[in-house]
Amino acid sequence: MPGATYEQRRGEVETYFDRTAAAAWERLTSDAPVGRIRATVRAGRDTMRATLLGWLPADLSGHTVLDAGCGPGAASLELARRGARVIAIDLSPTLVDLARERLPADLGPGSVEFYVGDMLDPPIGMVDHVVAMDSFIHYRRADIVGALSTLAARTRESVVFTYAPRTALLSTMHVVGRLFPRGDRAPAIEPVAPRVLHRHVKAEPGLSGWRAGRTERVTNGFYISQAQELVRS
Repeated sequence: MPGATYEQRRGEVETYFDRTAAAAWERLTSDAPVGRIRATVRAGRDTMRATLLGWLPADLSGHTVLDAGCGPGAASLELARRGARVIAIDLSPTLVDLARERLPADLGPGSVEFYVGDMLDPPIGMVDHVVAMDSFIHYRRADIVGALSTLAARTRESVVFTYAPRTALLSTMHVVGRLFPRGDRAPAIEPVAPRVLHRHVKAEPGLSGWRAGRTERVTNGFYISQAQELVRS
């Protein structure tokens, strides 16, 4: 289970996405024109979402999927259209409201239930799959592993997630970000070396019944993220 560092960073993430950056994220995740840098982030996120969802069954009828850190709900919508019962949760009430507004009347065979809160909240209950896209990128390695252990205990089949891989570019961006005035900063991205993360996942007692599956890096301009699959062994 993640500790105090997870709780502290969770508060920073909630404040940033619910207040500081809510309007920017609403624009970024829409069809509205954006600048060159944000366009690379938008395209990178689209590619990453397609990658993660491509690792789940095409037909999710009868399955429950947790969209952990759902944001404006793009993944939730696609999952529902595949037939899933989707539990979509995010720390930001503003982004959850936006996701509700964007949800079309016709979802196809599935459904979406929106909640405001932590993806690790106990009331969520058991699910078949977890999708956590860019929900861990602001957390330290130990907190990522602890969160995965908590999620895995409530998951029957697979957890697909992303993290920030340790690269020269991300490390530079991490340093440069600290030069901005505190009030203008996003919560720092915490790069993690893939081999280090895999080693700690393998050693985590709460993940003893799980194995690492597919992995893929998406790099597009200012968007760099590593996709990882965990499946029950």
